[in-house]
Amino acid sequence: MKSVLKVFGLLIAVIALNSLACQTILGTSPAMENPSGVPQPQLTAPPYDAPAFSSQQDVLAALYERVDPGVVSIRVVTENGGGQGSGFVYDTQGHIITNFHVVDGAQKVEVDFPSGYKVFAEIVGTDLDSDLAVLKVDAPAAELHPIPLGDSDAVKTGETVVAIGNPFGYSGTMTVGIISGKGRTLDSMREANSGGFFTSGEILQTDAAINPGNSGGPLLNMRGEVVGVNRAIRTNSFAFDGTPMNSGVGFAVASNIVKRVVPALITDGKFDYPYLGIAALPEITLMTQEELGLPQYWGVYITGVTPGSPADEAGLREEDIITALDGKEVQDFNQLISYLFKFKSPGDTVQVTILRNGTERDLDLTLGKRP
Repeated sequence: MKSVLKVFGLLIAVIALNSLACQTILGTSPAMENPSGVPQPQLTAPPYDAPAFSSQQDVLAALYERVDPGVVSIRVVTENGGGQGSGFVYDTQGHIITNFHVVDGAQKVEVDFPSGYKVFAEIVGTDLDSDLAVLKVDAPAAELHPIPLGDSDAVKTGETVVAIGNPFGYSGTMTVGIISGKGRTLDSMREANSGGFFTSGEILQTDAAINPGNSGGPLLNMRGEVVGVNRAIRTNSFAFDGTPMNSGVGFAVASNIVKRVVPALITDGKFDYPYLGIAALPEITLMTQEELGLPQYWGVYITGVTPGSPADEAGLREEDIITALDGKEVQDFNQLISYLFKFKSPGDTVQVTILRNGTERDLDLTLGKRP
């Protein structure tokens, strides 16, 4: 079965998974003897550092106690039935952050707090490109425990992170892992005029176990700050009913994108992304360089330019290689998207450095907004 990228959509049924299909116990039997007298290998585990182990447990337990009151379960009713996901409290005004795909097509949205308090919510704004949505609830102040947003740029690969959410309907579930990678891209949920999909940038990759129902829940650093919003997994493992199963490759929307998008969703109900109007290779491999006769194996190789787009009006052409934006080197398409998403808005002018027929030149491009 091919590997597929599955967003955590509406969950119809809860299934039980047996994660301990086989258990092996190593040790010595009292009935065994060693008549040869030959030294035998030590089969018992070496003593662990109990204080350090306890300290780690204490840190995780304290983090959970502090953060969990701000993590909510979300239930929705749609024309096709019902589903569930996760979210977290953004501020004391009752705004809740979740994924767009959790509430897509929802006729009713219910937010359940860890205390047991339940309330209906309205959808304030949605963004298909980042797959984010903001809800608003009218809840008592005692129920609103905002979780602070951290700096996703400061997160390091290998750093410990925690996911808390509602997988398979088990609310308040906590899992632990690391940041496996940064600067990933996924398909946006916004369809382009060409029939494909736009690109979502600034995605964190994690091996923390996230499953259907975790969508929209927080990915946290060890300070209890949200560094990502859990969005999707890549897997080739499925339950008997087709439900995707975690394979250790999960994706979360970086918190610095959340910081840009959410205020606009609250005030305007939408967020406009900068638009170039190009199609490009994800990266230039050595094989691609050899096949196309390219002068280098880095940069963004343009495979198409949309007529009338900002790229077209600025003079970009098919087969150009973008090597820098505003003087900052661009290694591949991921870096290009990340730079635009983090630092640019529609209407801004960006200096695009390209390599064309062996000659480097700079073009000024005024960014549009995604159609």
